[in-house]
Amino acid sequence: MPKTKDIQLIIDDPWLAPYQSDIAQRISYFEQRLEDMASSVGSLYDFAGGHFYLGFNYDKKLKGWWYREWAPAADALSLIGEFNGWNAEHHPLTQDEHGVWGIFVSDDSEFPLTVPGLVKVKVQNGLNDRDRLPAYIESAIQDPVSYDFSGQVTAQSKYKWKDDKFKLESASSPVIYECHVGMAQEKEGVGTFREFADQVLPRVARQGYNCIQVMAIQEHPYYGSFGYHVSNFFAPSSRFGTADDLRYMIDKAHQFGIAVVMDAVYSHAVKNIAEGLNDFDGSDNQYFHKGSRGYHTGWDSKLFDYGRTEVLQFLLSNIRYWMEEFHIDGFRFDGVTSMLYHHHGEGVAFDHYDKYFKEGVDWDAICFLQLANHLIHEIKPDAITIAEDMSGMPGMCRPVKEGGIGFDYRLGMGIPDYWIKLLKHTSDENWPVHALWDVMANRRFKEKTIAYAESHDQALVGDKTLSFWLMDKEMYWHMKKGDDNLIVDRGIALHKMIRLFTATLGGEGYLNFIGNEFGHPEWVDFPREGNEWSYKHARRQWSLVDNEDLKYQWLNDFDRAMIGLLKEYNVLAAIPAGQLNMDDENKVVIFERNNLIFIFNFHPDRSISDYKFHTPVAGRYKVILSSDDLKFGGYDRLDYSLMYESLSEEGGNQQLSIYIPCRTALVLQPV
Repeated sequence: MPKTKDIQLIIDDPWLAPYQSDIAQRISYFEQRLEDMASSVGSLYDFAGGHFYLGFNYDKKLKGWWYREWAPAADALSLIGEFNGWNAEHHPLTQDEHGVWGIFVSDDSEFPLTVPGLVKVKVQNGLNDRDRLPAYIESAIQDPVSYDFSGQVTAQSKYKWKDDKFKLESASSPVIYECHVGMAQEKEGVGTFREFADQVLPRVARQGYNCIQVMAIQEHPYYGSFGYHVSNFFAPSSRFGTADDLRYMIDKAHQFGIAVVMDAVYSHAVKNIAEGLNDFDGSDNQYFHKGSRGYHTGWDSKLFDYGRTEVLQFLLSNIRYWMEEFHIDGFRFDGVTSMLYHHHGEGVAFDHYDKYFKEGVDWDAICFLQLANHLIHEIKPDAITIAEDMSGMPGMCRPVKEGGIGFDYRLGMGIPDYWIKLLKHTSDENWPVHALWDVMANRRFKEKTIAYAESHDQALVGDKTLSFWLMDKEMYWHMKKGDDNLIVDRGIALHKMIRLFTATLGGEGYLNFIGNEFGHPEWVDFPREGNEWSYKHARRQWSLVDNEDLKYQWLNDFDRAMIGLLKEYNVLAAIPAGQLNMDDENKVVIFERNNLIFIFNFHPDRSISDYKFHTPVAGRYKVILSSDDLKFGGYDRLDYSLMYESLSEEGGNQQLSIYIPCRTALVLQPV
């Protein structure tokens, strides 16, 4: 077991020394799992090839299909489908000593498998006799009348990729466009992979984003679940198109130079029996924990048993499948907090290190996450992995060999929550600038964060977009250029400032949810019984930003300029910002990052002439970005041709003097 002096995580944070044995156990358990896989199948990569054996696989030599299913507690399995008239007597499976059932269906048999063709597997266990979807099925089709799902056997794709020149250059500084394919169109309906590729990706590219994070790709029976109740982990959601349509979308993103990160839901699964994995072999203890431990009361879903070898293989094979079959560049792991602890983080204040190591920690889940990150970076070294964890688990984004879990980034989940709290409960003149700084700068040493002012979470039904919090109903009547309105003016000014402040101070990556870059109004609400199955709020109103007469263009143009600045000056890849000036009375925050000076005056009405502050480098400076610029809907209160020259003080310190308009953000560059 590694000693404290050998564990880099403890060297960097000596307060973790009392937990040396726990952190060493993380490393040892991971290494033991790797060793077991190497001795049994050759390597982790080979272990993650379960989909080449289980599920449907065509045998070119024997000319026919193998179908295999792991169902150790089942009494009998039969393959049924269109090809055999759904008759269970024609194709019974036989079981091996490992609990795997299998059958070979020859092309020359009386009932050859038709491709594409609908199939299910009849699973018998005691009194139960259920028609199920194969666990490794790669396509699931929903009947438009009965809404019943069936599996579909598909031939190997003949799609010709055109992304051979794509280089994943966003890993060190990801600027992420979070999106949902279905709600990406303006029509009141479900968008498709090809519509997204042809109509939305060009917008993303024009804005300068270098990565998209795509939600709801894995098949899910209920559209309103936002993709978080997955039923068929190997199947792209058929409501958006075919698997080749998804390949086309990802291929086109790569041709734009945009990486594709997939929202991966390995923290839980839908409890549906007809479509999903729940109680597949009738044991209530196959893919998921038995009884109450296998059920998440808050999510109404099933919880994986990460300690079971076959479950590990299913999930790790799923990762390899998406990366190799669809050229996925990384994953945003959903619900990591729920995975890490038996209590799922519910009602727990993570106010002591004991909470991370001594109280209800699921070591099997931690090992799975370590193995997953190891596998992902083995397949694609520059891949991006992001953890959605609100607990603050130490080492989440550190290499396993250093005592960590292996993610590249964690989501800065406290940042958007703080902005909403501030807007709800604190008047502008009372915004606490020191607290603002602390929220943005609070992250663990050597652990990278994706900062964001709002994601899909903040706009889900019951809440609303940041722009709507700022401007509310005034957006319906006063968003035409030339129509002056104090509420809208305030909202536009703060919308720009909040985003620039978050992006430049809050982390090593930045994320925006689709449409929010131009201040998309209202909220996100998927069709459900409570809204009479309406798509009104499950779409993006691109006509708002495309209308040159509306103020949404100002926000969109500022977002594009901000993203350009982040990339051109390598702001996100730089070390964290250095504080230069904190002025609670005037609501001014000034900091330096990668030789740029960022100036924020959050005060609602106090513009300050001849504002003096220390600067780390002597020289002349010019404004390279101003939220007050007329082209961004500002008041144009600065002369952008001016150069600001530093003055020497006693002791050799340098000082700048500049006019800072109220509710304005400025970026200065040394000349």
